[in-house]
Amino acid sequence: MSEGTMQRRAQRDDQSDRTDRGEPSVLTDGGGRRVGRASRAGGVNRALAAAAALPVLLFAAACSSDSGSDDSAGSGSTARADSGGSSASESASAAPTVQAAAFKALPKACATLSAKTLTELVPKAKAKQGTSTDPEDRASCSWSSLDNNGVKGSQFRWLNVSLLRFESDATRGAGDRLAQEYYAKQVKDAQAVAGAKGTTSQAVAGTGDQATVVRYDLKKKEGAFKQQTVVARVENVVVTVDYNGAGLAGDKAPSADTLVKAAEKAAKEAVASVRAANGEGNGGAASGGSTGKPSASASPSKSSTASSAPSASPSASPSASAAKAAAAGASPSASHNS
Repeated sequence: MSEGTMQRRAQRDDQSDRTDRGEPSVLTDGGGRRVGRASRAGGVNRALAAAAALPVLLFAAACSSDSGSDDSAGSGSTARADSGGSSASESASAAPTVQAAAFKALPKACATLSAKTLTELVPKAKAKQGTSTDPEDRASCSWSSLDNNGVKGSQFRWLNVSLLRFESDATRGAGDRLAQEYYAKQVKDAQAVAGAKGTTSQAVAGTGDQATVVRYDLKKKEGAFKQQTVVARVENVVVTVDYNGAGLAGDKAPSADTLVKAAEKAAKEAVASVRAANGEGNGGAASGGSTGKPSASASPSKSSTASSAPSASPSASPSASAAKAAAAGASPSASHNS
């Protein structure tokens, strides 16, 4: 047997043994080089496995990226929401605030003056309550009196008390500041009455936080009227007292100085009544022997912009026609009572 034949037989036996052991067979080419089928097959299998695993890895990476993006977006949304809530809170806390108004009520206008004072200023007069849709913010009362002296003439007197309360408002400002502005306007209007002669003004001491009296003469067809207007402010309330007098049917004109003192006295009592209605002091009417203490309502109300207009009503007297004519001309023509 030749050497080549023996070599080929040995190779076949070795291949058979490998097959029996479950090992991959080995082929040889004519030049004696072995080619591993199993190696080639294994390489192909590994390539296929790697190709199959690649989409899985890509999918997992994509999911991980999306999850991170969602978390990031969620965190951003939360941060924006927190930021928005913080801004809203800061905006709410930054809302303007004003000091609460000191006085929450007004007394009844017709009870602001004592019976004694009314007898001195407007003898035998009856009170006439002014109309108001909001008595907690504005009120007024007027009295008119005609003292008939027969052929010697008559003495006419007219008195009006107006009260105006200002509530604090976040938009318009504090009540006392609004009252100051209205006080200044009332004084200015009293100084600018059409047809007034000899107008003078002066401060009034001891009457609220600030007070001014304006006096002048006003000639009407019924006679020469002497007008006194006292404007006073106490906290967030403005009190306006109008008092005038005239000698009718030939009677002499009253003393302007006497009328001024009487008007100032009435203003002091009215201011005291405002304080009493809000729990301060005894009140002008109560201390002067009034028929009752001024009543008060503690309920806050809307801010006001104008006082109620006074109205004059003459009391019954022998000279009824003269009283009506005098009362018609008694109220000052300026807008400070409107």
